[in-house]
Amino acid sequence: MMPETARAVLLTGCLALLAGCASQPKPEPIVVNTAEASELTRRAWEAHQQGRKKEALERYREAFTMNPGNALTANNLALLLREQGHFDEAVTVLETGLRHSPATAELHYNLAVISELYLLELDGALAHYRRYRELAGTEEKQVAGWIADLERRLD
Repeated sequence: MMPETARAVLLTGCLALLAGCASQPKPEPIVVNTAEASELTRRAWEAHQQGRKKEALERYREAFTMNPGNALTANNLALLLREQGHFDEAVTVLETGLRHSPATAELHYNLAVISELYLLELDGALAHYRRYRELAGTEEKQVAGWIADLERRLD
């Protein structure tokens, strides 16, 4: 058995720990407003088509923040970011999109392209090209060639 003093110290420590945990603010749940996010995505796409890239980027970012699970928004935002040279942010967007939609072939494809051509992360590019090919269910000769080239370069 524990001496009473040790038991009291242990009990006091446990109570302090519980009090500290209880006083931590709980994170607010993310509320996804898919209708508003979809409308922002539509407006972003229109702005991009009309050459208003700054506005398109702002709208896509807003829509992505509201609904990071929308693969179309993630993909379009990443493509626009890549076009403007924001490769690291584009990768972050694509990776977030893949956490929500891991079976979206286009997200893997675009992550592979950015990884290979802009960031020179060949291992990651190869993995995403392979996953793209698997999900797309096609044997595109161009992608097969890129995979073969990466495999050769990595050996």
